[in-house]
Amino acid sequence: MSSPLVTQPVQIFFIVLVIILAAPLLLNKLKVPHIIGMIVAGVVIGPYGFNILDNDSSFAVFGQVGLLYLMFLAGLEIDMYHLRMNLRRGFLFGLLTLLVPLLLGILTSVYILGTSLNTALLLGAMYASHTLISYPVAARFGITTAPAVLIAIVGTIIAVTGALLVLAGAVNIHREGYFNPVEIIWLTGKMALWGAALVVLYPIATRRFFISYSDRVMQYVFILALVFLAAWTATLIGLETVLGAFFAGLILNRFVPPTSPLMSSIEFVGNALFIPYFLISVGMMINVRVVANPSTLTVSAIMLAVALSSKWLPAYIVQKINRLDRHSREVMFGLTAAHTAVALAVVTLGYRMGMFDETVLNATILVILVTCALAPVITSSAASKLKVKMLTEDNDSATLKATRVNNTLIPVANSLTAEPLVEMAMLMRNDRGRHSFFALHVRNENTPTARAQSTHSLAAARKIGAAAEVEVEALDRYDLNTVTGILNVINERDITEVILGMHRRATVIDSFFGAKVEQLLKATNKMIIITRCFIPVSTVTRIVVWVPRGAQFETGFSRWVRAIARLTRQLGCRIIFCCHDDVQPLIRGVLYQENYGIRCEFRTVGEWDDFILLSNKILDDDLFVVVSARSTSVSYSSEMASMPSFLQKYFSRNNIMVIYPEQFGETTPLTSFVDPLAADIATQPSPLWLKLRGRWRRASDTFLRIANSHRRPDIDI
Repeated sequence: MSSPLVTQPVQIFFIVLVIILAAPLLLNKLKVPHIIGMIVAGVVIGPYGFNILDNDSSFAVFGQVGLLYLMFLAGLEIDMYHLRMNLRRGFLFGLLTLLVPLLLGILTSVYILGTSLNTALLLGAMYASHTLISYPVAARFGITTAPAVLIAIVGTIIAVTGALLVLAGAVNIHREGYFNPVEIIWLTGKMALWGAALVVLYPIATRRFFISYSDRVMQYVFILALVFLAAWTATLIGLETVLGAFFAGLILNRFVPPTSPLMSSIEFVGNALFIPYFLISVGMMINVRVVANPSTLTVSAIMLAVALSSKWLPAYIVQKINRLDRHSREVMFGLTAAHTAVALAVVTLGYRMGMFDETVLNATILVILVTCALAPVITSSAASKLKVKMLTEDNDSATLKATRVNNTLIPVANSLTAEPLVEMAMLMRNDRGRHSFFALHVRNENTPTARAQSTHSLAAARKIGAAAEVEVEALDRYDLNTVTGILNVINERDITEVILGMHRRATVIDSFFGAKVEQLLKATNKMIIITRCFIPVSTVTRIVVWVPRGAQFETGFSRWVRAIARLTRQLGCRIIFCCHDDVQPLIRGVLYQENYGIRCEFRTVGEWDDFILLSNKILDDDLFVVVSARSTSVSYSSEMASMPSFLQKYFSRNNIMVIYPEQFGETTPLTSFVDPLAADIATQPSPLWLKLRGRWRRASDTFLRIANSHRRPDIDI
């Protein structure tokens, strides 16, 4: 083979960037997924095309990184609640998409291609494995929480793991001459120990690092280091690197909220560089000249028919069993139809061991070419229709949510306090309506020092918003005092809620909230949120909410419930409501009507003394939310006057958020609902079967939701 036309690193990188830029621009007009364009471009410029670029070590490195990045993003972007809801269906699909290709591959290889049983077993493992190469298409259409996508992801885990076990068995038979089950059991044991080690160690290391270092670049590099460590250790025990990267994404899922600046950075780098590099490298491996060989073409047709039919049949069976629509079936098929890295690794290993000839190897390459071209097209066509169906299922509710308006005001005093306040506000962002953010700095003097402090504070707030792709409007206001400036902006901008940092006591006689907050509470009826976190909010493992009796009668009841629910969904943690019996059904009603998909638990409390007893139950990585009330509100009681002193005395070292709901506004109709997925933490002893079921759920949550490695104390008084 002749040398490539371009060998200079700068020129190579420029050509790759041109392909990454031009593929979406050209193919979007043709309504073709740009993934196909990058693969085709790799074929054209590769050694089997016009030989412009060589498939050298740089493409091998960046291509491998892109594949791991793709699998890592797939695990990172999974909604763990919806994954848990679709786990059984995904497990069934995983077994089918493993066994059906395996059986069809063995039968066709033995009776049509005439291979030995062991070679047929190896080819069956190739058919069973697949790569989520179409996942970026599903992510672009915003259907990653759809049952079809989650079922396909769970199925991928099971199918790839099972295919690797079959591969290990086939290689063992070829080397030893007989099947040795000890090696398979040993591999399974190593997989279990490896997974348990990651589940225990990764959350501890990530939480400690995030608490110690708040720099976004360092956090990004740390996350990537953990991903590649998981991929590397997976190879040490005989697994594929893609499984390690995907499992790392599942574990780190809750530490990277979807709307956080860190998540935006991870997605940006992956989608802009690494994943396109992987797609181009896939195209460069494909030799289209193998089509000219009649024998290769015949074998390719047989293998392609098996590869496509064996992936379509499980999708069809699962669709019928679970009564899904045909668009969901096509999405499942499109996501699992592509064969790339694992399939190529299987046949390359078999070819090197002499288990089959070059014809099967070339036929497999053609299968990779066709499936990589078909999978994004099928996924794109079905994803658009599925997205439309998801948007039109509940038209009335969607219209109500789309017309909802939130205007959040974030007063920032300096650049140090701006970042955590803006980040907290964005985590409570309403993504189902219009939500605007305003960062405000009020100054009562016009000196250069005051103007510079205002500029730096507002710039820090806008920087955090820009990192998460959220526009934050900066307001530099010269007013009589801070409270007056905030009140004027509330009226001018139709502010619906204000998020403040908690006041730090300057003197002994100073109040807990400070004079400014107390004046603000008396002067406005809008929802006021006062927050103080000693740790990064992404490391919070549990939210405990104290709700006073009669809170459901406040006009801002549903607004604060929605805000806390959105925060819980972003953090991926569980939330415990400590409230009276008559409040619980209405909280459930708001959560059910909005369909937030969070794990909520309820603890019945009655007396004000229970509030003090909670101090022994709140841990350092919990967020304690207190729903308070103004003295003129319906839910106010005389005991609330001593609430600030209790917070100062018993919760001085805890992460706290105090909410004063909106008053005298328009009342939102409330719906009472009993959620079968919500758990009540009762004071009476539970039956044995309930305890066993609870322990099983907690054990499964440890694996799926990556909860704390240490035992969490129950909120029981």
